[in-house]
Amino acid sequence: MKQSIDFKKYTSIHIGPKIKVEVINEIGDYSKYTVVGRGNNLLVSTTPPPLAILGEDFNYILQKNSKLIVGASTPSGRLLSYCKKNNIANFELLAKLPGNIGGLVKMNAGLKKWEIFDHLYSVNIDGDILLKDDIKYSYRYTKINGVIYDAVFNIEKGYNKELQKSFNLMRDNQPKLPSAGSCFKNPKEHSAGYLLEKVDMKGYTIGGMAFSSVHANFLVNLGGGTFDEAIKLIKKAKQKVKDKFDIELELEIVIL
Repeated sequence: MKQSIDFKKYTSIHIGPKIKVEVINEIGDYSKYTVVGRGNNLLVSTTPPPLAILGEDFNYILQKNSKLIVGASTPSGRLLSYCKKNNIANFELLAKLPGNIGGLVKMNAGLKKWEIFDHLYSVNIDGDILLKDDIKYSYRYTKINGVIYDAVFNIEKGYNKELQKSFNLMRDNQPKLPSAGSCFKNPKEHSAGYLLEKVDMKGYTIGGMAFSSVHANFLVNLGGGTFDEAIKLIKKAKQKVKDKFDIELELEIVIL
């Protein structure tokens, strides 16, 4: 089944073509496709590879014994509301963290020291169940190459409303303009935002794209920004940081 998606509207950075994508509603072989989530960390070119999205058949939340089973197309906001209603701890970090669970697991999303893998038990990848310890992962990275169909988490009671408020406050400082979230991963030495500020990339603009004047590590669309302008900014930022600090910035956003 195919669905037409306008990625200029679908992605949070408001860049991309209108194309047909495959909709996945059953486990199978989709190796020829790149599976995307809800477009919150994507920068899509005019000529992306064949794309697919998970359909509503993978949008579910189930409790079984001491485990929470979450379909990969389940929105983060739905899971947050469920955990708040059912007094389940450790999902407070989903506050104002957009996306679906498959995408968040794929990139080991999080904020500062908290990350989605902290309380993960297993992942259904290509129909095979892999325990967390069998998956190579680190800060904002997982070695998951197949299709994520669902994720299983350990259940602990005690939803922390104060912790949720603190996550809300952290994200309230982020730019309001369309963006794909943090552009670069934080290196061990310094935050990416600090490095970009030091090389005068904060507020730096090319056409309709810029590194935000609010937070230097956010690549923002000022209106009508293009893929090519975004790529030029990314390349310039990486080169300037490399020249001054001899640090290779790694992308956190996904370029297709």
